[in-house]
Amino acid sequence: MTKKIGQILLGLGYAKEADIEKALEIQRSEGGRRRLGEILHEMFLKEEELLHALSLQFNIPIISESKFPEVMPIEKISFSFLKENLLLPLSVSDNTLDVAVGDPVKNEAIESIRTSFGFDINLFIAKGSSILRHLEVLHSSRDAVMQRLIEDVTEEETVTTGATEDIGHLKDLAQEKGVIQLVNVVIANAVKDRASDIHVEPGEYNVRVRYRVDGILYEKEIMPVTMQSAVSSRIKLLSQMNIAERRLPQDGRIKGNFGGRDIDIRVSTIPTIYGESIVMRLLDRETSFITLSELGFDDILIEKYESIIHRPYGMILITGPTGSGKTTTLYASLDRINSPEKKIITIEEPVEYLMRGINQIQVKPKIGLTFASGLRHIVRQDPDIIMVGEVRDLETAGIAIHAALTGHLIFSTLHTNDAPGAITRLMDMGVENYLVSSTLIGVMAQRLVRRVCPNCKEKHAATNDIRTELGEDIREIWKGKGCDYCLGTGYRGRIAIFELLIVDDVIRELVMRRATVREIKDKAISLGMRTLRQDGIEKIKKGITTVDEVLRVTQLEL
Repeated sequence: MTKKIGQILLGLGYAKEADIEKALEIQRSEGGRRRLGEILHEMFLKEEELLHALSLQFNIPIISESKFPEVMPIEKISFSFLKENLLLPLSVSDNTLDVAVGDPVKNEAIESIRTSFGFDINLFIAKGSSILRHLEVLHSSRDAVMQRLIEDVTEEETVTTGATEDIGHLKDLAQEKGVIQLVNVVIANAVKDRASDIHVEPGEYNVRVRYRVDGILYEKEIMPVTMQSAVSSRIKLLSQMNIAERRLPQDGRIKGNFGGRDIDIRVSTIPTIYGESIVMRLLDRETSFITLSELGFDDILIEKYESIIHRPYGMILITGPTGSGKTTTLYASLDRINSPEKKIITIEEPVEYLMRGINQIQVKPKIGLTFASGLRHIVRQDPDIIMVGEVRDLETAGIAIHAALTGHLIFSTLHTNDAPGAITRLMDMGVENYLVSSTLIGVMAQRLVRRVCPNCKEKHAATNDIRTELGEDIREIWKGKGCDYCLGTGYRGRIAIFELLIVDDVIRELVMRRATVREIKDKAISLGMRTLRQDGIEKIKKGITTVDEVLRVTQLEL
């Protein structure tokens, strides 16, 4: 049986029987509207003493304010609800949410969070005043929180501009509380902003932090140059890099929970004249697979694309620049054709998403596991379908083509500007034209464009210049005016535009006689291929993206 708060306070020596009697009398006179502990606190009881008693009464451990989070671990709970019920989410791990409570009697509020989010709840008790104060800090502008952290770190004696710190001092820098909090907040803010990359760039007078959101870089923070060593050392320590090596590029990985999400981070550093430039690529492990339709395939394109991905053998290439979504398209393609009767093996750098029922290999060049060497062994594993992350050289291309010739369906990527360009790129690598024509069954070029924000999109009449540039049949266009949902950009999320070249007998004949890219493209268009720009125009008409976005990522087709 749970002890009453009065008994506990008496046992701890925090109150006398006369005090309890007087508080009970007040409680009765008020009709029982307030609890005994609350009345005693108003009379004389210290908040720390009441906290101690409540901790014993409900068997909940006390947590200090120093362990409160710098950012809210889950975003979908209103601050008014948290304030009203004296609740502070602390962290999320393995589907368990740690929560600080100021009033453990309010079971309904705790149960509401449990049922709404499906978390197991792990309770701690903290001073109500501390919870309210910290909620105000979290609810204040993000810029103010970041500025406070920067000021705290700057005031510490650990910051430096020197270039000769020893490894011990660098580790001390990386483990300072203020530096740890600052780096965690930078990453958590990037997760909240849906950033794909964080750029930490040292300059002569400051350190600039930029986020890439929907393919566009936005400047977010400016830090004093004195913080450069501390911030870079912290990131390198998390990434398991050599913290003392600042003359050579390094690569590493971070796994952790930031902004309430489990995030994998690929980290790359390069030395610049002002210090190490760091780029962190964020991979959200909780992101579900994107289907071909969600990527931007319409019904016509899906029908054509499925006609080649369900073939028993041949090579399919996805082309485009870095960051154009090629890997996502490969994953969506494999997910579309994955079935128990097919053995699928991939070799990637890195493995970005784990796929059920598919054997995935990550290349490790340091021990000799490259695309080429891995591919040699994969073909001995009796696969039906093979995905190679990228065809980078003649050796990899040759092995992949040989696998396609011997009855395997091969998926891979190339860096070319358009679909027909992949054919000449393979031949430029040294692949014979007759091998290209006999194995290549399709090439998909793609680019990513930003979606118009659905929350603030507005319809506009197309100008004469737009109609001249993109076609007379464009009458209306959509633009986002900017809102909180899209962070004032007018865009939210991205979608791909595509150019699918199906290699049929007509295209094979052109390949055999080494036709130019222009000849292949003209013939493919005459046979019904929709170009990148034409696919973009279709998405403009549907109000999915804007004219500016399509013009930004496509070339004028002469």
